[in-house]
Amino acid sequence: MPGPAAGTPVAAVPVAAPAPVVRCRHCGTANEAGRTLCVRCALPLDPGPAPAAPPPWWRRLLGRGGRQAPLAGTRPRRAWRRPRIVLPLVLVLLACGIWFGLPYAKDLLGLARNEVVPPEALPPSAVRASAALKGHPATAAFDGFSNRYWAVAETGPTLEADFGEPGVRVTKLVVLAGTSTKKDEFLTQARPARILVELVAADGGTSTRRITLKDQPGQQTFDLRGSGVTRIRVTPETAYGAARGRHVALAEVEFFGHRG
Repeated sequence: MPGPAAGTPVAAVPVAAPAPVVRCRHCGTANEAGRTLCVRCALPLDPGPAPAAPPPWWRRLLGRGGRQAPLAGTRPRRAWRRPRIVLPLVLVLLACGIWFGLPYAKDLLGLARNEVVPPEALPPSAVRASAALKGHPATAAFDGFSNRYWAVAETGPTLEADFGEPGVRVTKLVVLAGTSTKKDEFLTQARPARILVELVAADGGTSTRRITLKDQPGQQTFDLRGSGVTRIRVTPETAYGAARGRHVALAEVEFFGHRG
């Protein structure tokens, strides 16, 4: 075919513009415009708008924080919708529990204190007895000396110790029966075998416990529980070695616990 004649203008052939591409920001692969996922790594090409700032904690607590839209190409996770009545109901129940638990808070704190703080000696503010032999008064059972003792002609009289208001929390009772811790002196008089212990509280309530003692010299320790105790009565009910001409002797009585 003959070419164009000399001097004849040649028409320009238009060149097609390159197709627009979108580069994946994860792997750098060029993708055709309009694609959602990368042809190589399958991650979203357009992550969409920047995530909004999280709502304040109180809106999230009340369930009003809103839900964030899932990313393109991801499956949204079904969230549990909290009933809005739950939080007010929990607060009401908590308030009721605190209200009804206030009367017992002091006792609970006292029990916790007993477990942590060792008990201390609780000397009474005043002592007395319904009967006593000459030279063996009620004070002899609380003076800290084992060779001086309270004595009565027979079982039945009461030994009392006062602690005043608001009372004490008693945890232990220590008893030294007889006239002495020495065995030869210990057996010279009768010794309490069973005693009745009465705890009188500030509100007038009374709790009792019967304690059996061993017929041996030296101290004997017993658990004794009472709160707000203002007075304690100790009554010998039976005795070892009782006989005509022998009196009942009680060398020492000590109480341990906490004040206040």
